[in-house]
Amino acid sequence: MAASLSAAAGGTAVSLWVKAEPFSYGTIPVAPHPRLNSTNIKKIVIYSKNKGRAGFPNLSYSVWQHIACNKLHLSEDLAWMYFHTCKFFTENPSPIESIERDELTSTRKDQPDKARCQESVNLYKFVIYLSMQQLYRMSLRTSLVAGDEWPSASSSNSTCDLDGRCTPRGGTTKSLDDHSHLLFVQNNIGELVDLLAEEDSKMSGVGVASQQTSSLSLEAVEALSFILVGRLESSQALIPFQDLACLQTVQHRSGFNKAAKTFSSRQFTLWVKDSLVQNPFNVSACIASGTRLSWPFLGEDHKAEQSHKRGKIATNAHLVPKEHVKGNKMIIMSQVSKQTIARSSGTLEMSTVKIHRSHHSFLYLLSPLRSVTIEKCRNTTLILGPVEATVHVSGCENVTVIAPCRHFMISGSTLCNMYLLTPHRPLLLSGNDTIMLAPYHTFYASLEEHMTRAGIGVVPNLWDQPLCIGPDHRDDQPVWQILPETEFYTFSVPFEIQGSTKSLPCSLPSRYQKELNKRQKQIDTWQHMVKDAGLTRDQRKEFQALVESRFHIWLAETGHKQELDSLVVPLQSTLEKR
Repeated sequence: MAASLSAAAGGTAVSLWVKAEPFSYGTIPVAPHPRLNSTNIKKIVIYSKNKGRAGFPNLSYSVWQHIACNKLHLSEDLAWMYFHTCKFFTENPSPIESIERDELTSTRKDQPDKARCQESVNLYKFVIYLSMQQLYRMSLRTSLVAGDEWPSASSSNSTCDLDGRCTPRGGTTKSLDDHSHLLFVQNNIGELVDLLAEEDSKMSGVGVASQQTSSLSLEAVEALSFILVGRLESSQALIPFQDLACLQTVQHRSGFNKAAKTFSSRQFTLWVKDSLVQNPFNVSACIASGTRLSWPFLGEDHKAEQSHKRGKIATNAHLVPKEHVKGNKMIIMSQVSKQTIARSSGTLEMSTVKIHRSHHSFLYLLSPLRSVTIEKCRNTTLILGPVEATVHVSGCENVTVIAPCRHFMISGSTLCNMYLLTPHRPLLLSGNDTIMLAPYHTFYASLEEHMTRAGIGVVPNLWDQPLCIGPDHRDDQPVWQILPETEFYTFSVPFEIQGSTKSLPCSLPSRYQKELNKRQKQIDTWQHMVKDAGLTRDQRKEFQALVESRFHIWLAETGHKQELDSLVVPLQSTLEKR
């Protein structure tokens, strides 16, 4: 393959960029543990290689667990979280493999862990992943040297959202700050290369001390493909990072020694720095070059459209090569206000969705998705199809999320309700308050098919076992609670979709199911009482009118009237498969 690529290159330049997904959804947006620093990460490489086949080229979980818990003093839960997250994003397992692995490696509080110790991850990719967590390390010294106040309000230390507003780095999520990902790699590529490099000794002459140089193996360069990808400037086709580095017309710049099959660390680092450009599939590019989507808003008429500003929806689906959809195909929804959107479409499938500043809205995205960011939304309900990777809620207030997903994390949010089906512990990060957790409680006809495509199984479901990460968590003042069963109701998706799912695919915890059964029994009793009351025809009409009147009053008092009023558009115009 390298030979054909070199022929095609024709001496043209190479463009490299930083992949968005590993940083947006693989990094945990809190300052990492103090011991998880560059010095100790380098020691992890040395220690693992000394452990033989259990540590290199693939690092077993048992070795990592020993390092994390006994040497770095991380909690076992945090060690496993880093491990399984890295493994997912670096290996990209098939849906069936994901479901089977979740069933095997999930542990209950009353069971010892056995299957986890059989798992392993590429050592080089894992230390790159651990180094990426430094993106959120706050440095007072750097701010002082730069002459900025801390937290800094400068553009280099801030997060810019979809409408151009910037907040300090210590504020909310970095999921939309693609520029910071590029700067991180530019500033740290030398350090990342040092982690992966092997020392070489060269004698410069008799009686002269040896000079130390370092080189990179092909395996080390391949590991960097976890965060880097690129293409020839004369082509739109994406090429794996290691293949670009080995091109014959690039070797003199990348430092590749064909005979030794190694790279000069110094030359390689300079080449990467010189070749880095902005990611052509990032948020900024989607806004600038994407296609505007005219998804219909339910219940929308011309008067309503003129009475308030319409939200913006755009996608880069037409720009992303079909073989590179995951992590690159994007849909951005910004400033959807007082609307209901329902969608299940080919454009939506396996896309990364960014939902930004949605207010008083109901969003039904009923397709299998790759990842979802929900940022700075208020008073909004989101019903998501199965999410293959991660749902991240950030800076939200009074938001309800209903989703089956592999990973879930929430930060800087308050008064939010999360109804989850997830095989991993939900991550509660810094800045949260009054987070309510509950089991997944809805379905639609194609749900089980979509779950299989996204690799989400019905077991295990760890919705009620959150992992709290960050300095502001206290055992005596938890920021979360479990939804009381008296407040639990199933949620009905008000659309008819083709499919075979007729009921909730996962079983509810017994206390919630008992409460639902109790209510159903009360309804049955009331219906029999009305039936046996012997009311005349006029009395039945009067009684029906009274019930409907009270129902409309309840709808208005609870705010559900807006939701029902917005569902008047026929199904065919909203959930269109295209």
